[in-house]
Amino acid sequence: MVKVGHSGELLDFKQVDSTVLQDVSKRVDQTFERFIIGDSKGGKSGRPRFKTEADYRTMAFATASDDWIKLVRNDWLYIRLPKLGVVKVRMHRSIPDGFTLKQASVTRKADGWFIQLMFEDTSVPEFTPDGVMPTWDNSIGLDAVLHENVYLATSEGEKLSSLKPLRKNQAKLDRISTKRNKRKRGSKARRKLAKKEARLHQRIARSRQDFQYKVAHKLVRTGAKFFFHEDLNLKGLTKRNKVKQDDDGTYLPNGQSVKSGLNKSWLDAGFGQFFKTLDYIAAKAVAVVISKKPAYTSMVLSYRNEIIFTHCSIRDYWDEQNSLMVDRDINAAINLKRLGLDIFPSIKSRGGNLSIVGTMDEAYQKEILYTLSRAAKMPTS
Repeated sequence: MVKVGHSGELLDFKQVDSTVLQDVSKRVDQTFERFIIGDSKGGKSGRPRFKTEADYRTMAFATASDDWIKLVRNDWLYIRLPKLGVVKVRMHRSIPDGFTLKQASVTRKADGWFIQLMFEDTSVPEFTPDGVMPTWDNSIGLDAVLHENVYLATSEGEKLSSLKPLRKNQAKLDRISTKRNKRKRGSKARRKLAKKEARLHQRIARSRQDFQYKVAHKLVRTGAKFFFHEDLNLKGLTKRNKVKQDDDGTYLPNGQSVKSGLNKSWLDAGFGQFFKTLDYIAAKAVAVVISKKPAYTSMVLSYRNEIIFTHCSIRDYWDEQNSLMVDRDINAAINLKRLGLDIFPSIKSRGGNLSIVGTMDEAYQKEILYTLSRAAKMPTS
């Protein structure tokens, strides 16, 4: 028994497995290490805070082995957990043959308890893209759109519609949150509404993840081996505007009310999570996902190396010479593909004016014009 100094509470740590307690100490050490060292740019995140028992939702058993699995029957798994005994678990996928159990994690979520098993098989080779070179036919450029109901634009001329799970459930979420905040802290009614709110947040997160997996599978099924997407600075895109004050200290409008809606849309889209999901799905199909710095890819006309889209409000461009309506997002996706293939022109800035260095290959020009003309007739899917 251990006595807590500030509260006098007696804690019996013998009821908890030693590896779980070690994992708690390891998490605290990693948190302070991240705070002290900072990120690659020298910036530091928030100071570590004290967490209550409600914040600790996952128990990690690092010494798991195949001996823990007692029985597998149909869709049910019987596994022995230290200090907890044999637990009956419903499996959502079968245990692969030849794999060794290395770790088990038990997590409490809004709708129940879940267990995650980590297996290892040293005979599975790691995929390396060596020997496969990106070409115009085996690669796709992806542009994160976030405009109206469009989620992604591809260099194949396709525009994928977005889900917006948070936006669709925002009114319901606000009603539950308002009711919860009106209830007395610690009351049964407040806890009941808090659980209802947590389940709604969970449903939103799961629908977003399901949508991203479906989009990733759709892209991988095209047979492409290389996916080039823009390297988004999501932290900067969702950052609050700087506060503006006059000489008297009065706060001035800084456009944050408009920026807040944009920030919510970026977070609702979850592009960071999506590109990680795409990387995971693509790796299983022996494909590669590569991020590229998107500088000037949204401004340059993809088939003529001319700066056209100088402002975000310009969504389309009518080309009289080719009698073609060029979509800004499809054009940017094609430029990301060109960037990945190292055929994007160099851009120089002199005296505030941009100039393009490099010529356009005629073969690529014909391919791009064909894609843009087909995209003009293609609806958003």
